[in-house]
Amino acid sequence: MAKFLTLNTHSLLGENVERKLKILGDEIFSGDYDVVCLQEVNQLMTSDATQDLPGYCPVAGEIAIHEDNYGLQLARYLAQKGTKYYWSYAYNHVGYDRFNEGVAIFSKEPLEASSVLVSKGDDPSDYHTRKMLFCQTVVDGKKTCVASAHFSWLKDGFLDEWKNAVEALATQGESLVIMGDFNNPANTKGYQAILDSKLLLRDTYVEADVKEGENTIEADIDGWEGNKDALRIDFIFATKNFVSQTSRVVFDGKKMPAISDHFGVSCEATVN
Repeated sequence: MAKFLTLNTHSLLGENVERKLKILGDEIFSGDYDVVCLQEVNQLMTSDATQDLPGYCPVAGEIAIHEDNYGLQLARYLAQKGTKYYWSYAYNHVGYDRFNEGVAIFSKEPLEASSVLVSKGDDPSDYHTRKMLFCQTVVDGKKTCVASAHFSWLKDGFLDEWKNAVEALATQGESLVIMGDFNNPANTKGYQAILDSKLLLRDTYVEADVKEGENTIEADIDGWEGNKDALRIDFIFATKNFVSQTSRVVFDGKKMPAISDHFGVSCEATVN
């Protein structure tokens, strides 16, 4: 059985930042997840770079990891709890005028990571700049490509970004898992484009035998100003060799504390 988790962490923002990180780390540790994908993984632009990077697998051409990088702090916390994860990071753009904002992947097994620009522009001062991080790793004995992504909204170029992501992933083998904040709600044009791509992906929530929760944002949050609806915009998509058994919304303020402006999604799947 393979276990996956994705969360837009909205990291280093708001109150109780350290407490929220520990809640996430405790869930990763106790849940014994095979792969975790995170978005809005931040570090202050003005903080110091570090070489003390346990489990880090660098991507060629990516920026230096800083001491306060949320992914690094999470890796250190997991190591303190006695578990090692391999992890990698890709920088997307400047967030909130002060952060290097990016995406990360954590894997129990060693990984070989790459990143690809999926947006039209590559100016990090423009929040439309988006990279996808992907890696080759082993999940439940199966060589698998896993991707972590934070895409734009439909009106801001999602379809072009998704097309570029598909082209990058189409060469990575037939076993794929793509997780993240897609900014395109279920059952909309952008969502359907994902299901219709040549990658032949399935929505693990839809396919799951057991479902707990559904929506991953509620009403008005950053990027969804004026929204009044609860929406499912965070997904775990996988190829058909992953047979989804359970899909759960986590960190929703019910069974688990809310630690971000997004809820997380977890999935358990058998691997063929």
